[in-house]
Amino acid sequence: MVLTFAEEIMLLLLDDERGTLIPIPDASLKCALSGAVLMDLALANRVDSDLERLFVVDKTPTGDPILDPSLAKLAAGPTDKDAKYWVQTLAADGEDIREAALASLVARGVLRREDEKFLWVFATRRYPAVDGKADREVKLRLMGVLLGDDIPDPHDIALLCLADACGIFDELLGERELEAARPRIEQVRKMDLIGQAMSKALWDIQASIAIATQPTF
Repeated sequence: MVLTFAEEIMLLLLDDERGTLIPIPDASLKCALSGAVLMDLALANRVDSDLERLFVVDKTPTGDPILDPSLAKLAAGPTDKDAKYWVQTLAADGEDIREAALASLVARGVLRREDEKFLWVFATRRYPAVDGKADREVKLRLMGVLLGDDIPDPHDIALLCLADACGIFDELLGERELEAARPRIEQVRKMDLIGQAMSKALWDIQASIAIATQPTF
């Protein structure tokens, strides 16, 4: 089963026992999902990037409902904008991307959807894993990249860039584990140009959010 990056991001953030998502800032999640879509479009040879701009090379729809709305927006948009611009622009659709990814995982039989009612009102929604296989596979594959010294394939390089840029490793690893893994993360991040571009864009956006939310005295 080949999952999109958006689906893998959702599985990385899934708390296996509760069927709920590990809490990360909403802006971080939306940026991660918009970056995930761009990564998938890059690996599908629909977009490419250099250090200054991201551009469409093939506007033919992929047939994937997670990706094609963003591809259409890219194809209709300006051609001189960089990865940061498009991560920010598509982040506005982050909720739609999230719901599309979860719906796809349910349709694939990876997750099941449970709505818990309280006084006849939907209070919470959970997505327990059906058997946990796909969830474990994604996490184990990413941990294998961190702990190994082989050159990962482009898909896993891109996934690591996304996970690092939006702070997923802060939740998956302890402080000492993350410190030990940092040199390997930096090594892998440098292996793929579009991965670097997306990761830098995500970091730039997160820095801007952090500055904007700092208290003033």
